[in-house]
Amino acid sequence: VQLQASGGGLVQAGGSLRLSCAASGRTFEDYSMGWFRRAPGKEREFVAAISWSGGSTYYADSMKGRFTISRDNAKNMMYLQMTSLKPEDTAVYYCAASRPTAPIKAVIDNDLESWGQGTQVTVSS
Repeated sequence: VQLQASGGGLVQAGGSLRLSCAASGRTFEDYSMGWFRRAPGKEREFVAAISWSGGSTYYADSMKGRFTISRDNAKNMMYLQMTSLKPEDTAVYYCAASRPTAPIKAVIDNDLESWGQGTQVTVSS
């Protein structure tokens, strides 16, 4: 599956952004999906994951209560609604897909098949 992330930008601390990930090429609902990010000078880290149906979600501790992952299988889209943004959320955000039919745990464990190109999120203080 091919992925393309969008929606990044510059926002002030406390603000909100919604990232989108468009999928193409394969049956989107076969894939568990997730968001990851890489901050300057840091390793890539897990942000959130969602099961193929959207019925299960999982978040990194620092994102719980602030970020919401969702998907629309009819539109082949995944989203990340980010609120109460902090300067430390500044990073390039990537969407990713598991192998077909893999459970959400595969995303959490970084067992991924496809990556989008990333979208920059910058949060100013």
